[in-house]
Amino acid sequence: MAAEQAPNADLARPDHRGLRAVQHLVEYAPATGGLALWLHHRDGAADDGALVRTDGQTLFYGPGFAALPLPRQAGAVAHAVLHAALRHPQRLQALQAVHGDVDARLFNTCADAIVNSTLGHLAWLALPPDAVTLTELLAATGLGGDATGRPADPESLLLAWDVEALYRAIDDRQTPDDSRPTQRRNDASAAQADEAGSRPAPVPPRRDGPRAARVRALGAATPPDLLPDAQRDGQAPEAQAEQARDWRERLLRAHAGDGAFSMLRTLGADLPHSRVPWPLLLRSALARALAARTALSWSRPARSYLANQGRAGPHRRLPFEPGTVPQRAVPRLVVVVDVSGSLDDRLLNRFASEVEAIRRRTGAGLVLVLGDDRVRAVQVVDGERSPLRDWPQQGLAGGGGTDFGPLLQAAHAQRPDLVLVLTDLDGPAGFRPAAPVLWAVPAVPGLATPVAPFGRVLVLD
Repeated sequence: MAAEQAPNADLARPDHRGLRAVQHLVEYAPATGGLALWLHHRDGAADDGALVRTDGQTLFYGPGFAALPLPRQAGAVAHAVLHAALRHPQRLQALQAVHGDVDARLFNTCADAIVNSTLGHLAWLALPPDAVTLTELLAATGLGGDATGRPADPESLLLAWDVEALYRAIDDRQTPDDSRPTQRRNDASAAQADEAGSRPAPVPPRRDGPRAARVRALGAATPPDLLPDAQRDGQAPEAQAEQARDWRERLLRAHAGDGAFSMLRTLGADLPHSRVPWPLLLRSALARALAARTALSWSRPARSYLANQGRAGPHRRLPFEPGTVPQRAVPRLVVVVDVSGSLDDRLLNRFASEVEAIRRRTGAGLVLVLGDDRVRAVQVVDGERSPLRDWPQQGLAGGGGTDFGPLLQAAHAQRPDLVLVLTDLDGPAGFRPAAPVLWAVPAVPGLATPVAPFGRVLVLD
């Protein structure tokens, strides 16, 4: 990993609002308090009630922050730092991208409850008296408690709940009936415009169910402090995954460094997860395995040697520099398709598109091996478009079990540089080819990823 640089130059000014609070954090918890130094710090002019807000990259201090006593300042900064470290602003945007209708206020309250419960064991900082905790939120919604009905301890709750699961559990909002008077449109001209098709009818807002209403009441006294990350929309998925992985590693190292003095009560379920999209992983694995390789050739001088020898003149002799020659003419990829399982057509087309794209980029040859308990067909692909998309229509789909031994032997006979197996991994593998093996396994909701006998597993979801 490249060396990281902390953006802590913002705190260089002695009159910065957050300077004393950050120093307080670093004094009592050097490792976890030092997470604040990975963020930018800005003094804000707007006073919307929030003492410190964050977009996951920067902490924005409100005008009322400076009037707080130092323990309250430290609590507000620690709260915002954990929001950023746990990637709550980015996770809210990711949830909105998937589900569309996500109530940002309810999500903010869920994130506040997790962070406040994480910080609740510290005596050297102070949280607001109306701060929502995970225990209170779960008790109010009927989701907390053990078998006897007593509230569970905060450590157990933090190990069980992440912010996405908590939000999904409390979001019981319902779409109101269009016949309700509050949803009727009384403007006759607007109704006529809608009938004429000049503008779409507005989508009625969703009403809070019992759980959402209780959570909204609990968080009513706490101003929202999560801002959208403006940089996220322009980032590639792999860059977002890299940032999540960086913050997870920082949290793990910081918690281990501070021990009992850590700002984290426990390393709970809400730690950020770095999940790189499978097409990126597939591209990286294929490009690495199929990239052109070179070898030194002592019978062929390097171009730099020839150029320098010409500049040096006839009376100086420079040390010989060997050139390079291709180690292999054309890299070869063998794709083994287990035709006994069922594959979604959309997923198969995406998989085929990725394989075709990397073939065009690397110039690799492709051999397709189709089979189940035996080899059904071996096809050498010459054109740009692989027959991966067409094999369900070729009458090759089997109905029995799978034995990867014959299929891998057929793949090994092609002398590949990489073997890519598209399968559900349900079957024995009695043969291991010399080339690296990558198992592409479609994800099955509710089931764990199967373990491969060797090689690497790539989950397609």
